[in-house]
Amino acid sequence: MTMPFLTATLPGIGGQMRALPEDFQVEEHPLYLPCGEGEHLYIKIRKRLLSTPDLVLRLSSVLGVKAQAIGVAGLKDARAVTTQMVSLLGVTPDKLDRLKVDEQLLSVEVLGRHRNRLRPGHHAGNHFRLVIRDVATHARETVPQVTDVLVRRGVPNYFGPQRQGRSGQNYQTGAELLVDPARRNRLSRSKRMWYLNAYQSHFFNDILARRLDRLDRILVGDWAMKMENGACFLVEDASAEQPRADRFEISPTGILFGSRASWASGEPGEIERAVVTESGATPEGLTEAAKACGFRGERRSLRIPLRDLEWDMEGTALTLSFSLPPGAYATSVLRELMKE
Repeated sequence: MTMPFLTATLPGIGGQMRALPEDFQVEEHPLYLPCGEGEHLYIKIRKRLLSTPDLVLRLSSVLGVKAQAIGVAGLKDARAVTTQMVSLLGVTPDKLDRLKVDEQLLSVEVLGRHRNRLRPGHHAGNHFRLVIRDVATHARETVPQVTDVLVRRGVPNYFGPQRQGRSGQNYQTGAELLVDPARRNRLSRSKRMWYLNAYQSHFFNDILARRLDRLDRILVGDWAMKMENGACFLVEDASAEQPRADRFEISPTGILFGSRASWASGEPGEIERAVVTESGATPEGLTEAAKACGFRGERRSLRIPLRDLEWDMEGTALTLSFSLPPGAYATSVLRELMKE
C-alpha cells in the first residue's frame, strides 16, 4: 500500500542513516521516578548495539533472575545508542557489581526503589539525536521547509513497514486468522496478536492516507483525541473544536478495530467504512470477529507532535534532535525528510 508524504511537494534530501550506531541516539523520558521504597529496583542503562529483548536476557542471566522479573517501558533499537529505565524485582544494588561495562553495556545507574514493575508505555516519550550523512546539496534550504510543516501540522502517524514483515503480507495472515479459530488456536497469543495487529495497522494506514491532506482538520463525526491523556470524544461541532486542534490540544483519529473500539460517523465514518468494504469486510463483521479473538481495539491519532526540534548542517551531514510521544517512531520524521 502506498503511504503518501505530507510534504510531497518538497524534494527529499536523501542521505544515509546509521552509518555508525552513534548516528541514532535515543533517550527515554521517564513518566515517573522511583518513590524510594518497594520491591523493584529501578536502574538507568545506556547501551550500544544491544536491543531491549537482548538486554533483558543479559540481565536475567548475569543477575540470576527470571526475565519476567525485569520490567521495561519501551523497546529500543539495536543499531543505536539508547538510554532507558529498567525495573528489577528482588535485586539489591550490590548485585549490580556483576554487570560489567563493555562496548555494548555502556553505563548502569541506580535510581532507587519503587513499588511497581515498569510496564510497556510507562514512559513520557523519547528524545532523539540523529545524524543523516551524504544528504543532498539543497538540504539546508529544504530541511526548514519540511520541518515547519511537521511542527505546524503534525507528523503522519503511519505504522512502519516492519509490522508487515519481509514479504509485506502479515496483514493477510491476520485477516485469515480473524475468521479461522482452529488456525488461531495453534499459535501462541503473542504470535496471534502480532498478525492481528498487522491487520489493524494495514487498515489504519489506508485511513490515514485518505485523510492525509486533512490530518490536522477536525470533522463532524470524528473521534478526537486529547493529546494530554489519550481520551477520545465524539465531535459534534467541528468549528468549535478546530482551534484546539490548531493548538495541538486535540487530534483526529483513525480506528484500530476491536470489540470495543468506536467507529467514526459522518465523513470520517464513510472513509473508515470505505477502507474496510474495499477489503471485503464490514465494520460489524470486524467487531464481532474481534470479540471472538479477545481484543478490544482503540483509536489512534492521525498525527503526532514534533517537539524540541533543533538541526544543524556540517558539510553533507545533517544532525537532528527532537522529542516524540510514546508509541511514535523517528522513522516517521525521517521518511518525510529523506523521501525514502
